[in-house]
Amino acid sequence: MNEETASKAPTALILFGPPGSGKGTQAKLLREALQVPHISTGDMLRERIALGDPLGRQVQGLMQAGRLVPDEVANRLVDERIARPDCASGFILDGYPRTIPQAEVLGRRLEEYGFEMVVIHLKVDYTIIIKRIAGRRQCPVCGTLYSLNSNPPKSENVCDHDGATLVIREDDQEDVIRERLEAYDRQTRPLLEFFAGAGFSPREVDAGLDGPEAILARIGGLLGKG
Repeated sequence: MNEETASKAPTALILFGPPGSGKGTQAKLLREALQVPHISTGDMLRERIALGDPLGRQVQGLMQAGRLVPDEVANRLVDERIARPDCASGFILDGYPRTIPQAEVLGRRLEEYGFEMVVIHLKVDYTIIIKRIAGRRQCPVCGTLYSLNSNPPKSENVCDHDGATLVIREDDQEDVIRERLEAYDRQTRPLLEFFAGAGFSPREVDAGLDGPEAILARIGGLLGKG
């Protein structure tokens, strides 16, 4: 693909970021800013399970058995989704690829469809992530989430809405957070190295201390949208 063609090609934005990096927030902001679909593999899996079609039943059975969704199933879900007309102008991929074989298939598909692939990696110091997540509290009654750092309740450890005592979710415990970050490193580092070796070096974005809008502007600058 020559430079002129590449510059006019729709963008397939592959978004990576550790737990607590604000990846979900950025995906939503990017969807609104770029006016392209945000494709989450988790959402797609839940959608197919709800539909109850053969693939949905297969996925549900795997998840109930505690098994990972095979590469070929994940590839098929993504391939079907990006072939829809609303993806013709580009899209944001979140939660895929998770393995090198998935990344290889994705690269071939995007080349076939004429997309320009851009890999964004949200970088946050893990001490900041641990502080951020460990400071989260949730109301066990209404489910409202609070942050002791940025969005604390009006009364210490009490929900603003119903007066219930706030709790720390199990996956927000510090030891669990560290395990999740280590798992993310093990899974993601080989993928980032693969993309770099394939000529799609990840564009790292500092997502540590600034607000979501500032981080969005930083990503937009990398995409030539700033």
